[in-house]
Amino acid sequence: MTHESPPVPIDVPPAVRWIVSRLEEAGYETWTVGGAVRDALMGRPSGDWDLATRAPPEEVRRVFPRTVPVGMEHGTVGVLARDGTMYEVTTFRKDVETFGRHAVVAFADTLEQDLERRDFTINAVAWHPVQGVLFDPHGGREDLDRRLLRTVGQPSDRFSEDYLRVFRALRFAGRFGLEIEPGTWKALKNATAGLGVLSPERVREELWKVLGSDATPGRALELYRRSGVLEAWYPELDRVAGPGTEGSRRWGELLAVVGAIVRTRPLLRLTALLGDLGEPDPIPSDPPLPEDPGPAASLVGLRGMVRSAALLTRLRHSRAQIAEISGLVGAGSTLPDPYRSGEHIRRWLARVGRERVSGLVRWAAAESRVQIPGAPAPDRIVASWRRVRAELRTGSPLTVGDLALDGRDLIRMGLKAGPRFGEILDALLDQVLAEPSLNRLDVLEARAMEVVNRLYGEEDADG
Repeated sequence: MTHESPPVPIDVPPAVRWIVSRLEEAGYETWTVGGAVRDALMGRPSGDWDLATRAPPEEVRRVFPRTVPVGMEHGTVGVLARDGTMYEVTTFRKDVETFGRHAVVAFADTLEQDLERRDFTINAVAWHPVQGVLFDPHGGREDLDRRLLRTVGQPSDRFSEDYLRVFRALRFAGRFGLEIEPGTWKALKNATAGLGVLSPERVREELWKVLGSDATPGRALELYRRSGVLEAWYPELDRVAGPGTEGSRRWGELLAVVGAIVRTRPLLRLTALLGDLGEPDPIPSDPPLPEDPGPAASLVGLRGMVRSAALLTRLRHSRAQIAEISGLVGAGSTLPDPYRSGEHIRRWLARVGRERVSGLVRWAAAESRVQIPGAPAPDRIVASWRRVRAELRTGSPLTVGDLALDGRDLIRMGLKAGPRFGEILDALLDQVLAEPSLNRLDVLEARAMEVVNRLYGEEDADG
C-alpha cells in the first residue's frame, strides 16, 4: 500500500478521529473515504464523513456503546458520537455480481479492494486522520488537479455495473467544473441506452441534487442534453432543446434562468426548467388537455401544465409538488400590468392563485436578471409586485370560497343542489372580481337568482 502526503491539510471532526482510533486500537484498519475526502482535497467544506474499516459490522457494534444498524446486510453501522452525531462506518467491500442497478457485494480484506469498486477516481481516495496520510491508488488527486473526471478502471464496466453512474458523472462534472475524460465520455454516451433499468425515484433524486446543491446547474443540465440523457429520460425537455439554432438558443436561456434562481429553491428551479414545455407543437403522445384550464392563461400554458404534470408523475414526484410546479408552469412568468385597473390585478390573482404569487415574481425576476428577450424590466416587476401586494392586503374575494354566499345558502334559497351550483358560484365570483363591494350575502342572493334566470330560465328559479 502506497501512502502519500496530502496537498492540503485535511481536518476531520474530533469524533471521526475518535472512531478511527478506537477501531484501530481494537486491531481493525480504518480510513475516512469518499466525498468528504474529495471535497477536502479540493479545498471545499466537507460534508458527511464516512468511514471504511476492516472490522465486520458485529465488531463495530461491540467496540462502540451506541450504534444504529443502518444497513447491517451491506456492512454499514451508524456510530453515535458523544454529541449525538451519527457517522456511518462500513466494512471493506467488493463486488461479486452486478446488474446495472445494484450489486451483490461481499466483505473484503483490504482498502484497495474497497476502492476498486468505486465509480470515479476522485471518489476513490482515502485519508487516515491519525497517521495523516492519503491513499490514492487510482490517481484521484492528480485528476482533481487536472480538473478531470475519469472512471476507476474500464469505463464501460463501471457504467454497466450501475447505470446511475451516468447521472453521477454528469452531476460531478457540472458541479466541480470537470472535463470528462474522452474514454469515459464515450462509454457514458453508449451507456445511455441502458438507463431504462433505473427506477424513476433514483433518476428524480439525481435531478434534485443538481438543482438543489449546484450553484451553476446549467453545466450539468447541458451535459444531460449532450450525452443523450434528456432524450432517454426527459423527452419533453429534449423537444424544447432540440435541433437547430432556435432550440439551442432557447435551451441556453432556460439554463441561464435556472441558474439565476438561488439553489435553496430547487422547486422553483425545476419550474423554470419546465417553463417552455408548452411551446412545441402537439404530438400524439401528449396528455389530453383538461376542460378546466386552471391557472393557464393560454393554450401554450395549458399544454405546458399538462406536459409538466405528466413528466413529474412519471418521475414519482409527490402530488403536492406536481400541483405546485405544473400550476406555476401553466401560469407562466408573466406578471400583471401594474398600470391597469384593480380588476385586472384581481383577475390575474384569481387565475394564478395567491399561493403562486411569490414563485411567479421570483421567476420573472430571474428572467429579467439574465435579460431573456421580452422579460420585464426590474422596475416593472417591482411595480407589479407592489400592486399585487396592495390588492392582497384589501382582502378582496379571489375564489369561490371567499364569497359571502355558498352552496348551503343556495339550498336555503330553494335551489336544488347539483352541478349547476358551480356555474352559479363562478358567475357570482366573476361579478365580485369586477366589483368587490358586491360580496355581501343579501346582494349575492339577489344576484344568484338573476344568474339562475339568465342561465337556466325562470322555471328553475324555484328549484
